Amino acid sequence: MLRKVQDIIGLPVLDLGTGKKIGKVNDIFFGTDHELKAVAMDAKHWFSSSRFIAWDDVAGFGDDAVTIENELVIRSFEDSNPWFAFLSGNRKLKEIPVITVNGNQLGLVSDVYFDPEEGTKMIGVELTDGFISDLKEGRKWLRLPGQLTLGDDSIVVPAECEEALEEIIQLKR
Repeated sequence: MLRKVQDIIGLPVLDLGTGKKIGKVNDIFFGTDHELKAVAMDAKHWFSSSRFIAWDDVAGFGDDAVTIENELVIRSFEDSNPWFAFLSGNRKLKEIPVITVNGNQLGLVSDVYFDPEEGTKMIGVELTDGFISDLKEGRKWLRLPGQLTLGDDSIVVPAECEEALEEIIQLKR
């Protein structure tokens, strides 16, 4: 079953050892290899640094929570973060343009999909052309090709991706 990144953001993080809620997910991080790398959690205190859990340390996730074995897997961010955040920061995926190699913009990233049964690789993106266009025409779905460039300012895909766009209604979950 395909999962949207935005379905994970906002979920509580639960410690399986104690049953305690230790925070909530406030962002998701991907590497340049298009793999899901970590979940960011809200800061513990007002002036404390952001925390994250490497995806390998996530015990499970469902519709209602993300679970971890214990609080020892929680880490603090260093000054430099090599990952792409979904929602925030200088290297964010939300609203980044998807452009073909011949220079045609297919839309802006609205959400990222992955299939937990197949791993943590991004398999597709939901694209928007803006609020009014979403209301009139709906959003589009693009299954990501094997060859793509995930850059700081855009995602570059092969030209044939333009014909591969589907209406979001056709997407089976």
